[in-house]
Amino acid sequence: MKKLTWGMVAFLVLLLLGINCFGLSTGTYAEEEGETTSENTSNAGTSISLTPVTKILQIASNSVYEDKLTVNNDGDSDMKIEVYAAPYSYVYSESEDIYKLGFNNDNNFTQIVRWISFDDTSGNWVKKANYTIAPKQSIDVKYRIATPDSIPGGGQYAVIFAHTLTSSSSGGGIRTEASPGMVVYGRSVEGETIVKSSISDLKVELGVSDGTTVRNSFYASAKVKNEGNVDFNAIGNMTIKNIFGSVVYETPVTSGRVSIIPETELIVSDEWKEPPFFGLYNVTWTVTVGDNTETISKMIFVNMPLFLIVSIILLTIIIIWIIMGSRRRKERKSRLAV
Repeated sequence: MKKLTWGMVAFLVLLLLGINCFGLSTGTYAEEEGETTSENTSNAGTSISLTPVTKILQIASNSVYEDKLTVNNDGDSDMKIEVYAAPYSYVYSESEDIYKLGFNNDNNFTQIVRWISFDDTSGNWVKKANYTIAPKQSIDVKYRIATPDSIPGGGQYAVIFAHTLTSSSSGGGIRTEASPGMVVYGRSVEGETIVKSSISDLKVELGVSDGTTVRNSFYASAKVKNEGNVDFNAIGNMTIKNIFGSVVYETPVTSGRVSIIPETELIVSDEWKEPPFFGLYNVTWTVTVGDNTETISKMIFVNMPLFLIVSIILLTIIIIWIIMGSRRRKERKSRLAV
């Protein structure tokens, strides 16, 4: 048997430490957005869902558009609902330095709310309509968008909500329990359409906090601001390669896409939640809006946790001790046989 050298010992240690350098790990994939939204109410056995979740249409002045959405009572009892439209917009929060979604902010891009009405099933078109849905049944809610003689260029945005209503526990009035909604994206065929974006604060980080713990994950982010008058999609793509140049993670095609409406700045991000626990990686993060593209690259070294290093060293020592002990026993047997 060949004599065990410190070179062989070093090789065994490096072999154990380098097992994960190839970065063979399963990335996380976001599911494609479905066509139905649902919410459970606080009452047991009560659930509501709505389809579709978005409506995109071209609008012109002095025109009428009619369509329908389906509301499902997935519960076990009769359900009363109220359907109405609200502004779909974002409001900047100075304290948190982010844009928050809100449904009370009227602006030039939410005028469509005033043009939406609903069929109350008696032939009247009203701003709010009430319906009753039997258990495990669905109803079609007809809505109409009647535009005025003049509309601005760009986009118009609203949410059509389906609120569930129940009797108040205090004995009077009603209480809203759940409110799935359908987002309406109206894009004017008149006037000037301006697509303008700015991309800033591109970051690639290792170790993302969820508020309680820090996960050993790769996190990429950027801020994208819509400075035009129509919505657009901002697309983020993170590509991670190991030291051998092999791609170990890339943003799935079903992820990394954010719809941004005018006068809004949102964060585009991606995260590789389960990377190998050791290795050197080249991370490239690219954010694109139409012809506007920004990219950063960064080398990141993932340190193995101390307890793993100690465990591997101890394991290596045990393996060496077993090998050397086995060799000594064989040598003793050889001497006794002479």
